[in-house]
Amino acid sequence: MNFKQLETYIMKKQGVSYDYPFDEKTRVYRIAEKMFALTSEEKPVRVNLKCDPIYALELRSIYEGVIVGYHMNKKHWNTVTIEESDVDVETIKELIDHSYELVYKSLTKKKREAL
Repeated sequence: MNFKQLETYIMKKQGVSYDYPFDEKTRVYRIAEKMFALTSEEKPVRVNLKCDPIYALELRSIYEGVIVGYHMNKKHWNTVTIEESDVDVETIKELIDHSYELVYKSLTKKKREAL
């Protein structure tokens, strides 16, 4: 998976937008103004994704390409290397879906219905 494929997969999700709140390189993907993914085009391409804390620990023990979230809450965020990584494309997609769902479920009923 490369940056363009990552972006395409993320942007297909309902209600997703992105902005650059930190700098001109770090793209933050949001659902109803809440972030669920952060990335940049720098090599190797990595993405920060929200994750259930227990699952996050499990993933970090299985994959070298999954580490604690860089500049994020270490309990709830992972940094996943998506290029030249031991994390396969299907797992990356599952982790994106997991992050999206965690944030979606945390939205108020009104915000979920607005999507």
